[in-house]
Amino acid sequence: MSARRPYHRESEERRRDDLIAAALELVAEGGLRAATVREIAARAGVTPGLIRHYFATKDDLTRAAYTKLMQGMTKDSAAALENAPEGPLPRLAGFVAAAVSPPVVDPVSVGLWAGFLHDLRRDATMREIHTTNYLAFRDLLQRLIADLPRAADEAQLRRDAIACNAVIDGLWLEGSVLPDAFAPGELAAIALTSVGAILGVDLASALPTPPLALPERNS
Repeated sequence: MSARRPYHRESEERRRDDLIAAALELVAEGGLRAATVREIAARAGVTPGLIRHYFATKDDLTRAAYTKLMQGMTKDSAAALENAPEGPLPRLAGFVAAAVSPPVVDPVSVGLWAGFLHDLRRDATMREIHTTNYLAFRDLLQRLIADLPRAADEAQLRRDAIACNAVIDGLWLEGSVLPDAFAPGELAAIALTSVGAILGVDLASALPTPPLALPERNS
């Protein structure tokens, strides 16, 4: 049985967020089967009936939790742009490096992502959520690529974004599943070299701080 959180009065939005957080914690610990309505309520410190006030069905809560996970990973990658140096090369380099570094690369996040995959096959709404968030990340990547000083039409930019995103996704998966198999910053260095090779630009030298010295951003 999950440990019950102490009850205290919360705003509607905060209580909804608490239920989503409890669901994510349980999925991370034991997969979707562990995230029952009863266990989610116990973890959040509320009654099971209260969950129905915020989510009409268990599937609605699952969808909200998956949205939170996917949006969070894109947000963490995009945070690198907030203080990025001026110029298209450093901005793209910072984004790529962040996408394959902590906190985006994270064993818990990849476990959560894997836990939701089964629902993507059976639930059309979950597939829509996945598609929306995949395209949000890829479109941001494509805009950064489009800013580079190189000739490319829209079709080429789309293909480049898909190829670069595939490299990023693969390194994210490897780094999250096997976090001790890589030296600090190694995945970022590989990503910069590989994405740069696809685009025909030198991303590896575009950052003011070498990839092996990239600091971890606090969550």
